[in-house]
Amino acid sequence: MTESKRLKLALVGCGNIARAHWRGIRYVATDIDVTAVVDADVGRAEAMAERTGAAAFTSLADALADGDFDAVDLMLPHDLHEEYAAETFAAGKHLVLEKPIAPDLGAAGRIFEAAERAGTVFMVAEQAQYWPDVIRARELIDAGEIGEVITARACFYDPLSVDPEDPVPWRFRLKRAGGGISIDGGAHWIRPLRMLLGEIDAAIAVTGRHIEAMEGESFAHALFRFQSGVTATFDALLHASPVAPTEDFRVTGTAGEIVIEHGREGRLLLFNATHPEGTEVMQGFPGKVDSYGEELKDFASAVLHGTELAAPPERALGELRTALAMYRSTNSGRWENVWDD
Repeated sequence: MTESKRLKLALVGCGNIARAHWRGIRYVATDIDVTAVVDADVGRAEAMAERTGAAAFTSLADALADGDFDAVDLMLPHDLHEEYAAETFAAGKHLVLEKPIAPDLGAAGRIFEAAERAGTVFMVAEQAQYWPDVIRARELIDAGEIGEVITARACFYDPLSVDPEDPVPWRFRLKRAGGGISIDGGAHWIRPLRMLLGEIDAAIAVTGRHIEAMEGESFAHALFRFQSGVTATFDALLHASPVAPTEDFRVTGTAGEIVIEHGREGRLLLFNATHPEGTEVMQGFPGKVDSYGEELKDFASAVLHGTELAAPPERALGELRTALAMYRSTNSGRWENVWDD
């Protein structure tokens, strides 16, 4: 915990996600000052420096030597997480690390060991932990509005965006990402399922590739079995063509259903005996835009005031282990336990 009332933060990695984090800092996590930005691409580093007013560096080592900051916001390809996290912890800095923790459990374990040695605040950023529609749905379940949960569905459809200057982004490289759509964007749908239904015990899955340039899976179908015995389906798709409207989540209980429509302009609907035709609990989810800011606000509070994080970093092992269990299942053709090493 720092004695300062404001947190000096270095943004490491100045790609698209860094711009989302910067927006969150400006409008939500306003007790953070970005004092350093780091990117191996000098043009991107300088552009982010101009946007934030921070000092620009082309390596974390240089930033740690000459910069002025208390914490690091690490937003790099998955295969670089271990190296840069270790460097951050060795310097005694606090760390917020974009999910997944690492592309494999070995690297994840070593990151946790380095964090423990450092004794600084460590957070794995998962914006879905702060989605207002998911939080409200959990409240409805806890209030008994749909009775006992029977089953659920999560549907993650992501449009393919191709940069003409980078037609094969690092996320398409299996060695860099550790997998495809499930380990990456799919984590934002796996975390809410865990928030709503508890811990996942096992998974059975089929994955495939329909995006030629992508080495990992570009679509996945899975069935998750939770420790409670409840089952849920998980569908993920990276699409380059038009798709029909869908819902993000559907939770079915013995006394009703909760539906979360897709997108920030969607609705949270409740169907039960009181509302057999359905009632609109929430209209639009602007808080999803602010979820990056909410996670960074949570991180800053933990550093500045010693508050407890909404989710400890170990929580993010669930998304990583679930994706890895899906990959094993694709090869084995059978159920794979999530929590087996």
